[in-house]
Amino acid sequence: MRYRELGNTGLKVSEIGFGTIPILSGNVPVLPDYYSPDTGEACDIMMLAYRMGCNLYDTAIPEEYGDAEYKLGVFAQKVGRENIIISDKARFTDGNDMFREVKRSAENLGTAPDIYFVHQVDEKNEDETFSRYGALDALCDLKKAGVIRFTGIATHYYSVAERAARDGRVDVIQTSGNILERGIMDRIAGNDVFRGKGLILNKVYAAGCLFSAFTAPELIGGVLHWPFSCALIGIGTPGQAETAMKEYPRRDFTFEEVTSRLAEHFPPIPCTRCQRCVCPKGYEIHIALRQYNYCHLGKRFWAMKKLRMNIEELYESCRSCTERPCMKDCPQDLCIPELIERIYEMTL
Repeated sequence: MRYRELGNTGLKVSEIGFGTIPILSGNVPVLPDYYSPDTGEACDIMMLAYRMGCNLYDTAIPEEYGDAEYKLGVFAQKVGRENIIISDKARFTDGNDMFREVKRSAENLGTAPDIYFVHQVDEKNEDETFSRYGALDALCDLKKAGVIRFTGIATHYYSVAERAARDGRVDVIQTSGNILERGIMDRIAGNDVFRGKGLILNKVYAAGCLFSAFTAPELIGGVLHWPFSCALIGIGTPGQAETAMKEYPRRDFTFEEVTSRLAEHFPPIPCTRCQRCVCPKGYEIHIALRQYNYCHLGKRFWAMKKLRMNIEELYESCRSCTERPCMKDCPQDLCIPELIERIYEMTL
């Protein structure tokens, strides 16, 4: 296992971290497979990863990750708390709510988390999160009190990640990226403001979607050139742990190579999800483009459910729009109105 600096925290973390969603007991529809190991089995899987060099384990509160937080706490006792780094998170933007949840997480784990993230910060709730007395302020107070060691912001939005990078209160940022959805990480790699921040990467497997065209070594090797600190892999079986924790050579896939491989299975929309496609009416175009690809990569039920929430409104808005700023900054020169029409017709 290779190790990287976690920004300016002074910690060294394993290049690959353990994502604990798959060790929970209970049904999570977005998972590619269903495992539900009991506590003993879950601890054995986490121990296998530890023996292969993993030292960062990521979890979240029970409402998001089921009993994974409890299982990680049992494992922490078994392996020795000082030997691992625990990152935890909760989806609350109000400071009082976040203060309560961190305390509850410490009780569930039986120990204090090292890093605590405000989870799923987006462009609609970021102002409250970053405001005075918001969730980030609460994390700072908990850090001063010694309840946690470092503060974090977890987001799937580049604009929020950049705001976090510019905020001196934030120690670690968690965001998503893989060889297909590379837009956020490419932008981070080109922006010096992120230097000094710990960066944890998730969605390397795209929730398992990319396995239809790529192997795990290709998916892991394909992200190693990015300046992250640790890449999380969701692990639910011993075999998955062994696969994830091996050292793989760096693979510099071009975006054209990725879409060409996908084209052997379906006609992909070549969107990197860089999030430059701004819609004057506020529609998140990049999400619709992603759902189209996911629909053809084994997530049809989930993707179609998401698309049908607003695709008709997006389609009508796109048809009547004359400004089309979404196309002006698209690095892939996508004809977005035509793509939205294709997606709309797919849902009929």
